[in-house]
Amino acid sequence: MRKLFIGLAVATSALLGLSTSAFAKCGDVSMAEMNWASAELMANIDKVILEEGYGCNVELVAGATMPSFTSMNEKGQPDVAAELWINAVRNPLNKAMKEGRLHSVVEGPITELGEGWWIPPHTRKKHPELKTVLDILKRPDLFPHSEDKSKGAFVGCPAGWGCQLANNNLFRAFEMEKKGWVLVDPGSAAGLDGSMSKAAERGENWFGYYWAPTALIGKYNMVPLDFGVPFAGKENWDGCIVKPEQECANPKPSAWTKSEVHTVITDRFKKQGGAAVTYLTKRVVPGPVMNSMLVFMADQQAGGADAAVEFLKKHEAIWSKWVSADAAKKIKKAL
Repeated sequence: MRKLFIGLAVATSALLGLSTSAFAKCGDVSMAEMNWASAELMANIDKVILEEGYGCNVELVAGATMPSFTSMNEKGQPDVAAELWINAVRNPLNKAMKEGRLHSVVEGPITELGEGWWIPPHTRKKHPELKTVLDILKRPDLFPHSEDKSKGAFVGCPAGWGCQLANNNLFRAFEMEKKGWVLVDPGSAAGLDGSMSKAAERGENWFGYYWAPTALIGKYNMVPLDFGVPFAGKENWDGCIVKPEQECANPKPSAWTKSEVHTVITDRFKKQGGAAVTYLTKRVVPGPVMNSMLVFMADQQAGGADAAVEFLKKHEAIWSKWVSADAAKKIKKAL
């Protein structure tokens, strides 16, 4: 009997040691805290969950798409980029993944994200027949330009933004000028936001470019439009639509290119991160929830850390599915 107890004690000790080792495996983690609101929130949510639920020691590192990717690719730091929009780094990222330096653990960490053309919900409610861009292009009279009511106003991107070229070329591709439209340059980010906000709050029609997840899309429940035509191919998009007009003589009508966003980790973290890596593969935030959180951040002037706590308190039904039952208890207790 004494030998049995000793044997059980040794076995229990070994199991505890294994559990502790596996738990501690996460160790130090560096995460890019990108310089836009949704990515700031994502990084802070990850920090709380990994520290409180899995015992990691998380350091948030200020980042942006190009510098964070370059540092991860060349130096192996930071370990994680929670919200990496890959269109700008597609080729070098594919090369890094093929060579095993970096890994994508989730494609689409936020649902319903991307760029495109939008209208307010009251416009869709009053005119349910306007289901696609093609439908809207037949009705410039519903979106009168402030300086010429006989023309429809399409609000594009401010000069100097990358999306300005795409909007300008799609304007030409859909022959919008012939159909009675004027392409409006809002002048700045504030001008773009202001034009949408003014229309949404006054119950006026508005038609223009924007992207999600963003506070304004969430605040006004803006409606993304189907273009009514398929994506016309990478050759048309990459070789014409995103180029200056002089390099895009014959743009074809096209849906907006798909925005690809990944959670990307380094090879070292994939090998050593253990349960933390498993968590990241499951962590997907619904787009409407993210938009509502961005509204909260804007209205309350809240940073990522405060917004992460708000999210974890308010949306347990979502995040509890990303973690183990044991981790969920620890996280809930820490809030």
